[in-house]
Amino acid sequence: MAVVVKNRYSDAELAEFKELILKKLEQARKDYDLLRSNITHVDDNDTEDTSPTFKVLEEGATTLSKEETERLATHQMKFIKNLELALVRIEHKTYGICKTTGKLIPKERLLRVPHATETIEAKESRK
Repeated sequence: MAVVVKNRYSDAELAEFKELILKKLEQARKDYDLLRSNITHVDDNDTEDTSPTFKVLEEGATTLSKEETERLATHQMKFIKNLELALVRIEHKTYGICKTTGKLIPKERLLRVPHATETIEAKESRK
C-alpha cells in the first residue's frame, strides 16, 4: 500500500486557515489603529506649571515612548501585510507550501504562525 504524500492543504483546511487569518487580521488592524492614534495624539497634559527639570524629563519620556510606539506600529504593519499575503496564497491554493523546500508546512506551525512561508527546517538551514 502506497503512502499518500499531500502536496497542498484541502479546500476545507484552507477555509479554516482563512478564517483564522481573517480574525488575526481584524485584531492586528485594530492594534495598528490604536498605535497610530497614540502617535498622532500626544498626551494633552500640560506641564507648564511644573518644574523645568520635570518638564524636560517628561518630554524625553514622551519622545522615547513615541519612538517605541512608532517602531511597534511599523512592526504591526509588516504583520498585517504578511497576513494579507497569506490570504492571497490561500486564494491561489499555495498556502502552507514551503517556499524553500516545496514541502507542506506542518499544520501546527501554521496555526501558531499563520503567515509562515517556510518550514522550521528550511528557516534554520539559512542560519
